[in-house]
Amino acid sequence: MLDRLNLSGTWQLRAVEEFSAAVRQAPWPGDGWLEQELPAHWQEHPALEQYTGRVVYRRRVVSRPEPGRRYFLRLNGVFYRYSAYLNGCLLGAHEGYFAPADFEVTGQLTGDDLLLLEVECPPETRKLGKRLITGIFSHWDHLDPMIEPGGVWLPVELLVTGPARLAWMGVETRGFDTRSAKVRVLLDVDAVEAADPLVTLAFTPANFVGETQVFKFRAPLQPGMNRLSYQCEIEQYRLWWPRGLGEPHLYEVEATLAGRDGASLDRLKVRTGLRTVALRKWVFYVNQERLFIKGNNYPPPEARLSRVTRERAEGDLKLAAAAHMNMLRVHAHIDHPVFYEAADEQGMLLWQDFPLQWLYAREVMPEAERQVREMVRLLGNHPSIALWCMHNEPVYMVDTKDESFGRALKTDFSVFVYSWNRDVMDRRLARAARREDPSRPVLRASGEIALLHRGGDTHWYFGWYKTHGPLRLFDLVRRLVPRNIRFLSEFGAQSFPNKESAVRFMASDLARLDWETLARRHSAQPDIMRLWLDLDACRDLETLIALTQWYQMRLNQFYIDRLRFHKYRPTGGMLAFSFADPNPAVSWAVVDYWRVPKASYHHLARCYHPEYVFTLLDKDTYRPGETVRLPVYLTSDSLRSYPQVEARARVIGPAGDEVAAGRFSARLPADARAFSPGELSFIPAIPGKYLVLLDLEYEGEVFRNSYEVFVADRPPVRWGPEVLSAPTVDSARP
Repeated sequence: MLDRLNLSGTWQLRAVEEFSAAVRQAPWPGDGWLEQELPAHWQEHPALEQYTGRVVYRRRVVSRPEPGRRYFLRLNGVFYRYSAYLNGCLLGAHEGYFAPADFEVTGQLTGDDLLLLEVECPPETRKLGKRLITGIFSHWDHLDPMIEPGGVWLPVELLVTGPARLAWMGVETRGFDTRSAKVRVLLDVDAVEAADPLVTLAFTPANFVGETQVFKFRAPLQPGMNRLSYQCEIEQYRLWWPRGLGEPHLYEVEATLAGRDGASLDRLKVRTGLRTVALRKWVFYVNQERLFIKGNNYPPPEARLSRVTRERAEGDLKLAAAAHMNMLRVHAHIDHPVFYEAADEQGMLLWQDFPLQWLYAREVMPEAERQVREMVRLLGNHPSIALWCMHNEPVYMVDTKDESFGRALKTDFSVFVYSWNRDVMDRRLARAARREDPSRPVLRASGEIALLHRGGDTHWYFGWYKTHGPLRLFDLVRRLVPRNIRFLSEFGAQSFPNKESAVRFMASDLARLDWETLARRHSAQPDIMRLWLDLDACRDLETLIALTQWYQMRLNQFYIDRLRFHKYRPTGGMLAFSFADPNPAVSWAVVDYWRVPKASYHHLARCYHPEYVFTLLDKDTYRPGETVRLPVYLTSDSLRSYPQVEARARVIGPAGDEVAAGRFSARLPADARAFSPGELSFIPAIPGKYLVLLDLEYEGEVFRNSYEVFVADRPPVRWGPEVLSAPTVDSARP
């Protein structure tokens, strides 16, 4: 753009039952208007904290329109649909919360104008036939349902261009060799008249030292929208690499249009990286290099997206990186722009969901197809995005806490037999995404079990939901139907946050804990939690926190160890559920709303360590006198190869004495699949908790892993506080 005027700041707003000409023509300032600093969601205003429905916004726009210039009103993000008016004249309407919309106002600006927006974001009352493409913001079990997203959540701007406008630019890496990287640049140019401007493309290193490479060509334009395509060969290029494979090199690509007289008509700048991505048999390849995925599902950093800051986004990505994650799944939403910018810079791969969650009405399909194309155009230049997914769990679901037989039967039918959302709509959406972006893999849906269908990535909640069953059933799945462990994109269990965070939204006295409010507003599923944990045996809040986090750690490690055991045979990776809370919650997250890591975060970091030693226990509890087999496994996700490593195994008994020990030497290749250098076994003589310590020494570094082996005459019905007793190690730190 030649120039832009930020129209954020103080706006007037008022809630209305219906949009009407009377409100649009109300005198300035008029009665009944509130004031709010935009961008913001209207519920952030104290007078509208519980409001849902329709809101009218307005403000004065003071400008200096010049002849020969074109002017466009840009609304970068509004929940959810709106109409825009200038001086009482309708500019147009738009639906969709994440994509910007431009309205040309050339010739309509007087220099002192009244801009008015009619915005509505109605609640979704029909959960099995939703109509708003807002994903988790309208229907989710990990978000406070009292928070409604309506409002102007991204800046409003006035853009200034010449007669020809650069409306959009896409940069796609087609391939590379030892000499150059082949890049295609697509430009959408909106011209008011026929012309042949000079187009200049400049590739400038953004985060490394290098020379700018410039390409020029003339482009014949016709009145209206023109699509231009140009092939560039970038020499002495540097590729964008994700974490674990290299550095995330970025380029700033600037396109400019100049007339025959040399005058600048318009310019547009994007930041991107040169890289290719492929998904083969559920294994990711970036720049043709294989990468085993270890990551997490990423909710919005804030329930109210307008509050997301660059600092918040960067902090989350650093926490993920510190836990050895290389991918985050942007779960059923499109996030704040600063998050994608930070992910590009930090080399974090993103699995990008389209904001569809559970079931939608059939009439939503045309609008969904249009918004899929908008998503791809909006985010396609981000090298961090490795995959598009059209829909999260397109199955019968109203409330995940409902585990009734009738609900389970309807859900299973939609999972295993037929779902119009998945089998019709999502197929069509996937085709639209592939046409718009042939450079990335596209999934029609997430959470497809391979049985009657081909299957895809899977969501397994053994050990949490009763309808899934006990945790050990996952062993049966991985042995009998290995196609269903090719890529796990959800697994997990709930836990309470650490006490310093918990007491900010709940009573510190366990006897006064308001379980109903925790379930209604803060995601807690206490009835499901009680299936596996003896909550009533907890004497205080500290014990309750420790027990739930212990179970979350145990369950996460159960899945991760087995998936790392099956690395590339057939598992290509895993994404736990979930990373951080968007609001105060008792949830599946390992980092709470105030970004205090739980013990389960540190434990997850241990489970994702690149050089890894582990074992697989075949039982939850053993009887005294029964042999406990401890096969020792090694795996590595590092690019380094270690000629010799040593694994040490020890078993500490209930009294603190060593009851077994062993040492094993091996060569640990780069990106190694799991293998066993040996096995340790012991026979427990007395009941109690035995601690298995596994150390892996490689080039002077030592990685420690640990497991608890429970010995009892009878297995417990539910796990209670006794599991927290000695012997123990510092399981909170890897």
